[in-house]
Amino acid sequence: CVLSSRLYLFGLCLRLAGVRAVSICTNAHAGCHVLSLANLFDRVIQHSTRMHSITNDLHSEFEQYFLPSQNHVGRVSHNCHTSTIITPNGKGNAQRLQREELTRVILMLLVAWRDPLWHFHQSMSHQHDFNNFSSNKALQMSDMVHELRKGVEKVAEKMQKLGIIKTSVSKPAPPEAVQLADGARWHLMKDYDLLYCFRRDSNKIHNYLKLLKCRIVPEHGC
Repeated sequence: CVLSSRLYLFGLCLRLAGVRAVSICTNAHAGCHVLSLANLFDRVIQHSTRMHSITNDLHSEFEQYFLPSQNHVGRVSHNCHTSTIITPNGKGNAQRLQREELTRVILMLLVAWRDPLWHFHQSMSHQHDFNNFSSNKALQMSDMVHELRKGVEKVAEKMQKLGIIKTSVSKPAPPEAVQLADGARWHLMKDYDLLYCFRRDSNKIHNYLKLLKCRIVPEHGC
């Protein structure tokens, strides 16, 4: 089992390394390969797919290790710290949102999860009942949020360069844009609730990216 886990983790690292092997950029310079907007979208969508998949796996493992034989339906508080970020409800509302605003929502969600996921990994690393392989997944989620944010920023820069959007949304959202109602509400969330909320938000991010791509480059796989 240990060998299988290590081989799986090694394979996952190789796949992630393959994504980062070529620097993503919007302007040509030394050591940088310029990608089309469609290719940039494909990369961030693939990255978000992997991130959401890992989140689903960890959520299932978390239930197995810590919450056996319990009915969890309706037990989660749903009091996510990102509830202060207004997100479009449903596909129709997301499609009607301006491109700049939908991109900004994606970035705000990613920025809001940076610190909580890092502290979640720290919490998991001290759980003796939780195996190291699953703890590594928590760290991967934290790293992948950071990498995905950088990728979405590159997409935003490319869209602005092409005149698709007029205002710059490529920089991380300012702290006040993701200000929590009580300053640090995610500190009060239980690990299971926090993981549930991130699974929900990672699914939102993935769907928003796909919708944004299909609105801008519909000829590429939409």
